[in-house]
Amino acid sequence: MKFRLWVSAVFLATIAAISGCRKHAEAPKPDPLLSAYDTEPDWTDAQKVIPLSYQQAQGKLIFYQQCVWCHADATPAGPSNRSNLVPVPPLLNDGATLNVESDEYMQNIITLGGTAMGKSAMMPPYGRMLSGGEIRSVIAFTRAVAQPPYQPSARAGSQYSTK
Repeated sequence: MKFRLWVSAVFLATIAAISGCRKHAEAPKPDPLLSAYDTEPDWTDAQKVIPLSYQQAQGKLIFYQQCVWCHADATPAGPSNRSNLVPVPPLLNDGATLNVESDEYMQNIITLGGTAMGKSAMMPPYGRMLSGGEIRSVIAFTRAVAQPPYQPSARAGSQYSTK
């Protein structure tokens, strides 16, 4: 009888030790792609995939319907028209150019068009075609694919500041 109690105690101690080790092990980091609504291949690195939120995925759909012809080098249908335009529009992922623009500025140029903002007349106004939410989705997609990656400004008093 004492032997059985001793074996049971050793068995329980072993189980407790094993399970105790698991509590201190680091949990694996969640893969952001598993929680993404959609993805976009990185335009500068074919090995990288960018996870997209729902809003960014909605912006992606609009981009590939309306903007890809001038703001990408290629479209799903083949080459874009970008190289035929003067001045050449920035690529949508051109973070060096677009990251410095505020969300308000980007909303205005998409809504009002290039002429209203002192830019190229080739940029049409989309304010009557797209809702404000759809335009914000395009901006969110732009920020998601930007290279170098977009870092939001923390300007005090800005509607979009993080503080």
